[in-house]
Amino acid sequence: MTNNVLNEATDQVKKLRRSRSDKMIAGVCGGMAKMIGVDAAILRIILVAATLLGFGTGAILYVAAWILMPEEDAAV
Repeated sequence: MTNNVLNEATDQVKKLRRSRSDKMIAGVCGGMAKMIGVDAAILRIILVAATLLGFGTGAILYVAAWILMPEEDAAV
């Protein structure tokens, strides 16, 4: 019985992964949007604003996320 509860709990955990379907460059914003439940366009606008107003900080964060975030599993 304990195994079933543990399996159900781990199935419900949201994992941060780069999106394969909702992507423009690498799928970072699409994956983040899917995890937190917002539209990816909103995150893209925030990222562009952070890049322009933060002297490139948004671009550095995007590249770091691109390198560190694993890609979503392929849908079979």
